[in-house]
Amino acid sequence: MTSLAVAPRAGQLECICEPGTLGDGTIDRRGTALLAAGFAFSVLAQVLTLGILPLAGLSLAPTRGLATLPYAAFYVGAALASLPAALLLDSFGRRAAFASGGSLGAAGGLVLAWALVSMHFGALVLGAFWLGIAGGFSLFYRHAAVPVSGRGAGALLLVFGAATLASLTAPTLASIAETLASHQVFVGTATAAALAHIVSLAMTASLPYRRLHERGIAGSSLKGWRSALLPTGIGTLGWFAMTALMGATPIAVIGCAPSEAAFGAVAWHVMAMYAPSLALAVIPQAARPIPLSATGILLLIVGAACFALSGTAGAFAASAVLVGAGWSLVMLGTTLWIHRNGQASRWILGLHDAALLGGAILGALAAGSLA
Repeated sequence: MTSLAVAPRAGQLECICEPGTLGDGTIDRRGTALLAAGFAFSVLAQVLTLGILPLAGLSLAPTRGLATLPYAAFYVGAALASLPAALLLDSFGRRAAFASGGSLGAAGGLVLAWALVSMHFGALVLGAFWLGIAGGFSLFYRHAAVPVSGRGAGALLLVFGAATLASLTAPTLASIAETLASHQVFVGTATAAALAHIVSLAMTASLPYRRLHERGIAGSSLKGWRSALLPTGIGTLGWFAMTALMGATPIAVIGCAPSEAAFGAVAWHVMAMYAPSLALAVIPQAARPIPLSATGILLLIVGAACFALSGTAGAFAASAVLVGAGWSLVMLGTTLWIHRNGQASRWILGLHDAALLGGAILGALAAGSLA
């Protein structure tokens, strides 16, 4: 008779497969592929969103000082979603958690589109906030990828690297969307972001059941929190630098080039954010936490210096690439660092990501002074 201590909770996803089919070292290829696809479409939505938020804020804000508020609201939503995402992932499983994030992202994209049509700044901030919540949920794809197979860092690198496709398709999709909705600037792009979240939702709703047989995977204990302090601090610094520079880049580029150049700079930035994962997937043994984190911080410093010295769209794009690559290595390094002693508790994961996104909020607020 099953004891109450291990009885599944209402709504929790349990696998009714033969023991050992999943979760005992066997590679969950279908789960990895669907996580990668869901993450790629979620990141695509973020690229489309973050490419227009600084410029939309600049055009709708009642004062220039509030221009970066929608951009900051995105990261506030992401930060506030971190702990709920961790708890939902534990209590109801990855399908329910990621589908919830995708649903909010689709709704946020539609609110954003309405705000642009109505020229309503408050609704613009609200739509950005909802899209940020979806972004906070999607950040947990990397944690879900760690225990999804017996391949160590391999699954994480593949899932994270899949978002490279978002950078390759975002400029073309944004151009098509803007052409289809040419009567309203950025409305087509906001609608495309909503559709991307719907596709992401479909991918994650198709995830196979996976038995959560390891109750320690997302336990409520904060044991081991001291070992999480350093990677959390490094990750927070990385997020601050990335959001500060990338919030300022579209506004800086628009001062010396057409708006299409701003999308191009953001797209190059996003490609650099995720392409290193694909390169490391070929040699996953090279993915070591501390060297990755240190190299990432160095690239962020160089990218910041390049931004400060830039005066052309090409120079700003180069800065964006350096910043994106630095952020990528910091994220990979600190994620592996958090998990290197085994799967961290849901509380540590939630608080870790909340701290990272707290740094992102501060960076977003600082972006206005850099532009």
